[in-house]
Amino acid sequence: MIDTFIKFLTYEKRASPHTITSYHTDLLQFHSFLKHHAPGLPIVKADHQEIRAWVVDLANKQNTARSINRKISTLRSFYKFLQQREYIKQNPTHKVRALKANYPLPHFVQNNDLFELLDRCEFSKDFPGYRDRLILELFYGAGIRLSELINLETSLVNLTEATLRVHGKGAKERIIPFPKSLDTFIERYLAMKNSYFGDNGVVNHFLLVTNKGDQLYPMMVYRTVRKYLDQYTTIDKRSPHVMRHTFATHLLNNGADLHAIKDLLGHATLAATQVYTHNTTEELKKIFKQAHPKA
Repeated sequence: MIDTFIKFLTYEKRASPHTITSYHTDLLQFHSFLKHHAPGLPIVKADHQEIRAWVVDLANKQNTARSINRKISTLRSFYKFLQQREYIKQNPTHKVRALKANYPLPHFVQNNDLFELLDRCEFSKDFPGYRDRLILELFYGAGIRLSELINLETSLVNLTEATLRVHGKGAKERIIPFPKSLDTFIERYLAMKNSYFGDNGVVNHFLLVTNKGDQLYPMMVYRTVRKYLDQYTTIDKRSPHVMRHTFATHLLNNGADLHAIKDLLGHATLAATQVYTHNTTEELKKIFKQAHPKA
């Protein structure tokens, strides 16, 4: 049944490779737990008591509440699938509650630090320098995910409209505007890339490529973002996702509508976007303390 569910996620839901790997790992862990806790009990016959016992076991092994809740969510999806396909009559996760968890506020780069990076950093004047700057500009200017940046095709960049067409989670497509000031830079970058590599299929297909003309890979992008952020900010986390958080936080701090930010980020629900309101509240408190006579 686990393999059948994974095939469903892969070919029907078109979930991301990361999601598929996480779900598969969680289900195999639960299956392993059942083998020791209830020998001979197939996973399709497990009830809420076995699931609760697994939750307790995970907590005893020092798993965080967030990690445990993600695993519970995996089981919810799995048993919902089994119920829809009529392998089971009732979903046993309906009687299992998620744990209370404290979710940390998203890290983001302060306006001045980021502007100093983009405006004053001396990127090299060759292809790698142009590419590195475009990576940072797109993360901050469009708020795209790491996977969306890596898979961004040159043909999906509309310089006239200043938009990108990306495929997000679940292969959902969305169109994202980017700062109009970037169109000239992208044109220069494309000319530099063509001069650097000439006529090459892979190079022309993907907007951003490695020094050898191959498709970007996650670790390279992580190293690139951290290399430049290290020079201009002291925040604990300096990753591509922090640039996405910065995009959303700066928009919200400057009055953007939360629903619009949700659509720009490609979030499925508003709940995922509302975490940024906490950063805005902290910013308001800071301004209040600085400006109010009795603060």
